[in-house]
Amino acid sequence: MRLPLFNSTSLIRLAFPKQCLQYGKPRLWFSTSTQLRQHAEGTDETSITDIEPQQTEQRNLPLVTSRKLQFPSKVAPKQAWLETLEQTEDDIIGIVDLHPEIFGLFPRKCVAYFRIDVLWWNVFWQREYRRVDYRQVKTRAEMPGGGRKPWQQKRTGRARHGSIRSPLWVKGGKSFGPRGPKSHFFMLPDNLRVLGLRTGLTVKYAQNNLHIVENLHLPSDDPTYLMNLVESKDWGLSVLFVDDTDYIDKNMAIATNEVKQYNVMPVYVWKPMKLFRIDESFLRLSSAAGLNVYSMLKHETLVLTLDALEKIEERLLQHVCNVDYRDKHFSLKAVGPRV
Repeated sequence: MRLPLFNSTSLIRLAFPKQCLQYGKPRLWFSTSTQLRQHAEGTDETSITDIEPQQTEQRNLPLVTSRKLQFPSKVAPKQAWLETLEQTEDDIIGIVDLHPEIFGLFPRKCVAYFRIDVLWWNVFWQREYRRVDYRQVKTRAEMPGGGRKPWQQKRTGRARHGSIRSPLWVKGGKSFGPRGPKSHFFMLPDNLRVLGLRTGLTVKYAQNNLHIVENLHLPSDDPTYLMNLVESKDWGLSVLFVDDTDYIDKNMAIATNEVKQYNVMPVYVWKPMKLFRIDESFLRLSSAAGLNVYSMLKHETLVLTLDALEKIEERLLQHVCNVDYRDKHFSLKAVGPRV
């Protein structure tokens, strides 16, 4: 769903006109640009009696307009729709505030800066740290044969050689070849990994590919229902659902298991789970990987639950607002006692 450039008050009026009635504010059911122009000119023929029957059909759903953000910033918080997966129509149930230090990085000269190259470094690190080069070639000492001198040293007119397994020969050994297994593991600095997650979330929000849902509960485990739901919401071809724990709804697990472009991932899993464990209504994930930059960029749309949103902001803000690395350089253990 493409969000127009409205402020929070206008968004609440559009989604919840009945709630705005008690404050005496004007409200309008927006449908086409022609009706907007006629309403502005005062030439529309629609009366308030024609709109009143539509206002009686309202949902008894919570309205979330603000959240208690940790480490308040001077920048105004970002806002996103709060949606639900239990129905395909009228799925907006409120508005959620997003922390600007996580979802609102911009190219400016301050701490919260925006860098595209950090995304490349995170993707390169995730693809390289698990790669192992198993190639191994033989040297001249490991090649069979070649102990006899092919011809005498002098009086032949040929170049001098001592073995047919020399690297100069076609079927000889290889010098300075790959001697695997060789690991390409390396660790990216913590600040670049945290900045990569913040930049990836900012990019998804700026491209309108970040959506917040109440939970991951589906009324049916039919993959067709999930595909129709994603198509009605215009979420694209690939979707990544993120929850706060490694336990997800059974219907969601079965539906995403049938569609390869829909994946479910926790915010973080401490221990790898090798087997699926099916309970009455939940299924445990077998992936040990949490939310990462490579998975966010691989999928077109990122869907977060409210609990996942709270945990992501909490953990990233702990790294952003942590000043222990500054204090340790001036501690007595670092510089030693004065004499």
